Amino acid sequence: MKGVTRTVAVELRLIMRDPMSAFFALAFPVLILWVKMRTGKPLPGGLPAIDAMVPMLSTFVIGLAGLVILPATLAQYRERRILKRLRATPASPTMLLASQWAAHMLLAAAGTVLLIALGLAVFGLAAPSNAAGVLLAWVLGALSLGAIGLFIGALVPTGRGATVIGLSVFFPMVFVSGAMIPREVTPGSMRAIGDLTPMAPVVQAIRDGWAGNAISPVNLSIMAAIFVIAGGVAVKAFRW
Repeated sequence: MKGVTRTVAVELRLIMRDPMSAFFALAFPVLILWVKMRTGKPLPGGLPAIDAMVPMLSTFVIGLAGLVILPATLAQYRERRILKRLRATPASPTMLLASQWAAHMLLAAAGTVLLIALGLAVFGLAAPSNAAGVLLAWVLGALSLGAIGLFIGALVPTGRGATVIGLSVFFPMVFVSGAMIPREVTPGSMRAIGDLTPMAPVVQAIRDGWAGNAISPVNLSIMAAIFVIAGGVAVKAFRW
């Protein structure tokens, strides 16, 4: 356990030293929130925009860290033959992937905290009605989206290739799942497509927990299933 903790700490420091990763995971979502809230109007039904935007953008942060930054890091390690050197150590694929997931999700957690802090301090964000439910949804979302990122990173040979694939997966999902545009203002056809993406149950579960609505067991089960399937395939398919 001590070795895993040390590995996670080292990986997190390495991520933070990359200015692009740090900017897009920490500063970019905050800038999006600031810009959107400058002209933010209540959503249909009267819900304050900030109470929807922070849960939505927290999913954005999870997806960015898990689907873009995480696989690119793993693929860069493969490209630079760092993984080959790690193969000679006691580290197993499961331990390596778990450490990478933990480090990148700590980055996502920091980005989420910044969003919440800005929302509370400047825009009158309401505290989550069901904090335990929000935390459960956030963790399951991190597990499910992170597992997909691990699967990409387990196979792609180059950092550039992993970045292209990750962005190709991330951006379409962000716009149709409700992580960027509130579902209340999107056309029904877009919502129907978005519901088919792995990001949609994350957005909905976090928003439901924040608003105090019942969190759908189906959404929680979908996230858990994605984690088990994608994570298991990532471990099996991993190449040093």
